[in-house]
Amino acid sequence: MRLPPLSRPPSLPMCPNSAMAKPAILLLGTGSNTGKSLIAAGLCRAFTRRGLKVRPFKAQNMSNNAAVTIEGGEIGRAQALQAQACKTRPCVHMNPVLLKPETETGAQIIKQGQRLTSCKARDYAKLKSALMPAVLESFARLENEADLIIAEGAGSPAEVNLRAGDIANLGFAAAARIPALIIGDIDRGGVIAALAGTRILLQPAEKTIIKAFLINKFRGDPALFDAGMKIIQDRTGWFPMGLVPWFEKAAYLPAEDSMDLESAEPARNALIKIAVLQLPRIANFDDLDPLRAEADVRLEMIRPGAPLPGDAGLVIIPGSKSVIHDLETIRANHWDGDIRAHIRRGGHVLGLCGGYQMLGNTISDTHGLEGRPQTIKALGLLDIETTLAPDKTLRHVKGKHIASKTSVSGYEIHLGRTGGPDRERPFLQISGKPEGACSADGRICGSYVHGIFSEDNFRHAFLSRIKTRARTGMAYSARIETTLDQLAAHLEKHLDLDAILKIAQSRSKTPSASTSAP
Repeated sequence: MRLPPLSRPPSLPMCPNSAMAKPAILLLGTGSNTGKSLIAAGLCRAFTRRGLKVRPFKAQNMSNNAAVTIEGGEIGRAQALQAQACKTRPCVHMNPVLLKPETETGAQIIKQGQRLTSCKARDYAKLKSALMPAVLESFARLENEADLIIAEGAGSPAEVNLRAGDIANLGFAAAARIPALIIGDIDRGGVIAALAGTRILLQPAEKTIIKAFLINKFRGDPALFDAGMKIIQDRTGWFPMGLVPWFEKAAYLPAEDSMDLESAEPARNALIKIAVLQLPRIANFDDLDPLRAEADVRLEMIRPGAPLPGDAGLVIIPGSKSVIHDLETIRANHWDGDIRAHIRRGGHVLGLCGGYQMLGNTISDTHGLEGRPQTIKALGLLDIETTLAPDKTLRHVKGKHIASKTSVSGYEIHLGRTGGPDRERPFLQISGKPEGACSADGRICGSYVHGIFSEDNFRHAFLSRIKTRARTGMAYSARIETTLDQLAAHLEKHLDLDAILKIAQSRSKTPSASTSAP
């Protein structure tokens, strides 16, 4: 069967292929969760440590875990971490297309940091090729300031049913004339078949874009896979760049997927138990990472169908991409009753962003942003009301936590405005203005500000109000920096970074890649 060629709009020029083209490489995977984002972050830090000005890039990402950029736009959280690995601030051009799922079949489309539209998956298939000009424009902007670009694909290039209009994998690589390296995940099994099968499904011109492969997440004696590496090279014609052992400290880096939080090893003999509602449309869940990292905290993700644990000291209602839908989930699972029982036992509750909105009396969606226009009754735990509005708040903020007088910094990324009597007892003070709300006894609080738990002094003070604790000495931001350096050293040891750099540098010497088979 002859597969349809990769397509691009007829009027769209490809990126110039000249001696001035900057070195760049695209990291592909045989599937999702092969470790592309982690390898990209490690390479960003490794080449930055060599003195190069490196920039990350992902043409299209799908995640409700977003970060706010210097321009007041939003990108995937993974690209923000990769920017940190490059020792630079994140910008919208590092992830020009972000898909934020709102339903099982639809998503909000973010183009260069700003909301473009919302559409169903079938409609996005028609829209995505029209986004290629923005993708190439963003890539060119990064190219102007970088010595090297580490780009990341999405999913697998072998998803041939999604080939038409591809802007994330080989469609982008062909348009931007970037060589690629493909990553296989040995931990899930079948890595030889995954790599060989990927090559079989590619068109001849596409096969030449991929220059090499590496194996990720290996456990055990590397010598046992020597024969496997040779089989893959013989079957594919791609050069082996190395075998990367499992990197245990990856858990210290911000989680990209909410499943990473669920699978994390919980702290044993914890002093404080925190229960987090695992909402279907949970968003910006990296808020939880600093709490999970504390040695005396046990953070439990409570899945639908499970009750809230009676011994939790704190219940967190996290951010949500679809607050009305997730509020219905809370009621369907009787978590509203569990939360009230938790409060009667003397427990604390914190709502973040969408979770803050759910704590109030009502949520009004007069514009129909989350479906039909309606006003619904919320949990009634704070005397506030929220009105959703189409204009999105996107900004970095600094201020202080009023109860502890500790400094906080973070970002806002939300639709809607909240008011009401409990706003007279604010949770934070941002630029001299009140933010958030608290109950009269201070045990129920809500805030729109994400990222505040990354501040060590605030985190300790907040947890100490739940239960008296000794300071653990855990410096969260410093630990991320240390882990990125350790990841870079890990890749330096197990990959041929010189060969990877040569592949990236070959970009300006490689004839332009055709987008169709000969």
